[in-house]
Amino acid sequence: MKYIGQTGRSFKVIFQEHVRDFKCNNNRSKFAQHLIDNKHAIGKMEDIMEVVHAKKKGKMMDTL
Repeated sequence: MKYIGQTGRSFKVIFQEHVRDFKCNNNRSKFAQHLIDNKHAIGKMEDIMEVVHAKKKGKMMDTL
């Protein structure tokens, strides 16, 4: 599955939040909830995430 979105936050911080939610089995993170519901394991950030475009927040990011 693919998720396309935008953020101004660090990927590392966001991923750590997903991992915490996954390990604590709570539903604050939709990504963690998907893993839990479908009995998926969580892997290393560099193995399961791919950055397609990196731009500063603003019009260019909104256009992409």
